[in-house]
Amino acid sequence: MAIDSVGNNAATAASSSTAVNPKGVLGKDDFLKLLLLELKYQDPTSPMDSEKILSQTSQLATLESAENTNKSLTTLAASLASSMQFSTISAIGKIADTGSNAVVFEQGAATNFEIYYPTNVVSGSVNVLDVNGAVVKTIPLDPLTKGVQPLSWNGSDNNGNTVDAGTYYVESTYTDDNHQNHTVRLGTYPITSVRFDNGTASVKMGSNYVPFDSIREIVGG
Repeated sequence: MAIDSVGNNAATAASSSTAVNPKGVLGKDDFLKLLLLELKYQDPTSPMDSEKILSQTSQLATLESAENTNKSLTTLAASLASSMQFSTISAIGKIADTGSNAVVFEQGAATNFEIYYPTNVVSGSVNVLDVNGAVVKTIPLDPLTKGVQPLSWNGSDNNGNTVDAGTYYVESTYTDDNHQNHTVRLGTYPITSVRFDNGTASVKMGSNYVPFDSIREIVGG
């Protein structure tokens, strides 16, 4: 059994020290206690240098200031996180645009997508465009009620030929029941709900959730 220089059980002392300050970190109160002890046991014939006392006091003030700054930053970060969550929730019911109306066509599979129609559709069509903006397929629309509508493209062009696999773009022109003409495109939907996962917000647009930071623009619903 190990015994320290003053006759104490070293293992017990180590255990006690570990329990009191397991990480060996000195706070401002510990620092102040050390300074007071140093002053208490100083040699009367050789008192501590006043510059040294001022230096240690300054270090104590700096340590306390740093702790207060850290606490303030922690509080601020929590407040900002809460504010951002409320801002995201307030977007429910508004129209959001992802900034992209692209779809990817793969050979042998139909391409499914959704378009949001803000008013009823009496007549109209969906246009599929290539990367140069040329229309490769026009799909006629039956009358539709306003809202998010699921649609599909089988990959054929207007001549009945299957196009090459790749990226294409989707937009729709239509006439509503007030005889007004509209143009809408894939990628613009109302936000219907918000989901938080490990502090990251996602919003439901159509039938899918997308990261909130992927939205380019939000307008009033």
